[in-house]
Amino acid sequence: MAKDNTKRVSFKLGPGGKGLSKISFSPSMTTALKAGGVACALGLIVLFFAYLGRYAQKVVPVYEKMGILKLVDPPVWLNEPLREKIFAASIVNNEDLKLDEEAARSVQRNLQSRVAWIENVRVQVSHDSIYIKARWRKPLAIIETGGHKFYLDANLTVLDYLLVPNLPIVTVKGVAETSGIPQPGKVWQRDDAAAAVNILSRLDRMDKLVAPNKPLLYKISSIDISNFDGRHKEGEPHIVLNTTDDIEIIWGAELGTWQRHLEATDEEKLAKLYGFYKERNFTLGNVKYINLRDPQDRIRQPTDKY
Repeated sequence: MAKDNTKRVSFKLGPGGKGLSKISFSPSMTTALKAGGVACALGLIVLFFAYLGRYAQKVVPVYEKMGILKLVDPPVWLNEPLREKIFAASIVNNEDLKLDEEAARSVQRNLQSRVAWIENVRVQVSHDSIYIKARWRKPLAIIETGGHKFYLDANLTVLDYLLVPNLPIVTVKGVAETSGIPQPGKVWQRDDAAAAVNILSRLDRMDKLVAPNKPLLYKISSIDISNFDGRHKEGEPHIVLNTTDDIEIIWGAELGTWQRHLEATDEEKLAKLYGFYKERNFTLGNVKYINLRDPQDRIRQPTDKY
């Protein structure tokens, strides 16, 4: 009988003929099994490191999430508390942040719904960062009414209160009591507040043109609209600005109504105010008040304090 050299299996019983004690394979079979085991192990190792590399590249640990969020062209007045507020709002419930298009869409949705300070949000992702570009809403006025404190931008958009010390934000006084203040991001339709913000917006534009290095708005502490549209005393000034040096700037009627009240035009008022400001070397000097209401043909000079 011929011997089979390709496969040889022997069974040997242990003491007493009980149990299977040994299985032996031919040398060629043993070599093949060893080679197969090594190949499987190497394959598993390769798969593991491939997965690990993919995971490390896509999923961002919690401590790194804020680091990969980048703001594109932020305004110079942006401070750290506002930056942190925006980054925190980008991520809901500490979700996994992956560097892909779905993450970009998620961040964009979160910012649009949760942060009133920016609008027209656009988010893009690169291999190592998520870039946030938006139009920023700059607060011009701060209002305290009905136990609420909030900002308004040039378009009367309500912004939640957050300390921004490096901006000339003017306090609006004399707003009529009201209820139902809109949520942040919504427009507050109020005639008296709009009159104050419109004047502040014009001053902001004049500062950029005439006094970019020493903006006049930094010297304005409040704008008083208590007598808006003459609701208390028709003959008294409707709007008055107060400076940090306790100087009254008597503006008069709201923008666009100068003719009805026989006052100087809005352009004349701005020209007089900034002309006086420049003549005094970008100060308002030691005066008691500056009257802007009178037309050019009957202009009154500011009265000295002393």
